[in-house]
Amino acid sequence: MASGNDRVASMAGVFWNDGVWTTEEQKLTGPMDHAFWLGSVVFDGGRAIRGTVPDLDLHCARVVRSAEAMLMKPTLAAPEIEALCREGVRRMGPEAVLYIRPMFFARGGMPPLRPDPATTVFTLAIYDSPLPGAAGFSATLAPFRRPAPDQAPTDAKASCLYPNSARATVWAFERGFDNAVVCDADGRIAEFASANLMAVKDGVVFTPAHNGSFLNGITRQRVIALLRGAGVEVREVAMDSVDLDSADEIFSTGNYGKVQPCTRYGTRNLNAGPVAAEARRLYMEFCETARMLPRVD
Repeated sequence: MASGNDRVASMAGVFWNDGVWTTEEQKLTGPMDHAFWLGSVVFDGGRAIRGTVPDLDLHCARVVRSAEAMLMKPTLAAPEIEALCREGVRRMGPEAVLYIRPMFFARGGMPPLRPDPATTVFTLAIYDSPLPGAAGFSATLAPFRRPAPDQAPTDAKASCLYPNSARATVWAFERGFDNAVVCDADGRIAEFASANLMAVKDGVVFTPAHNGSFLNGITRQRVIALLRGAGVEVREVAMDSVDLDSADEIFSTGNYGKVQPCTRYGTRNLNAGPVAAEARRLYMEFCETARMLPRVD
């Protein structure tokens, strides 16, 4: 177990639960817990990249909103979660590249299905997770759709939403692709199964307008702002499959890979084009200038 002032640069991860830091993940749920059998679990994903924690405050605020959307009562406020995340990152050392995953879940339930808000638990995992390179990935349109806002808790980063994305991803894998594009309930393009989606035509960036069926990703919003600030036109619009079939570039935005070019969509090879490259450059430049972690003596 790590002490309060230890900085550990060589471990795989650090984990916080009930006031205690450990270097081994705790086993926290059992078969009678509401989270275990009825899915009352939310999480968020932040990044630490060699001492910077881009938009960590926004990720911490979102996990609180997600818990509330899933009928739980958050036991920590966003600034408290952010402070814990920063402490965990410090423990991993200044050169680490990390995934930061704060989570809420409910132990108890109330008849017939509702989680008991009073039993909400917070836990935190921070672990080594190198950023993928920019070599690109392949994708295809899958026959699975994102639920509409009146069909599922689409306003939360809820674990129960991810099996549908997993089905789409496996469907794509089985056909020789790395990722899947999924539509919304109305058949419009929504996102990749694991990230938000952007396309480029004649130098203009198009991205599906946020309609509540998918999360308006924090990295998505940041990349849109950075591109617009650099003079690139970005249009948030309703998109159909034909828009991807005719795109000059397609790329993803998300916390895990940040900005990644799609180099094969369906039967068509694509270049890792200049707009995606500029979006990635702008984002990484933003990371370098993001608020640094306080120095640990």
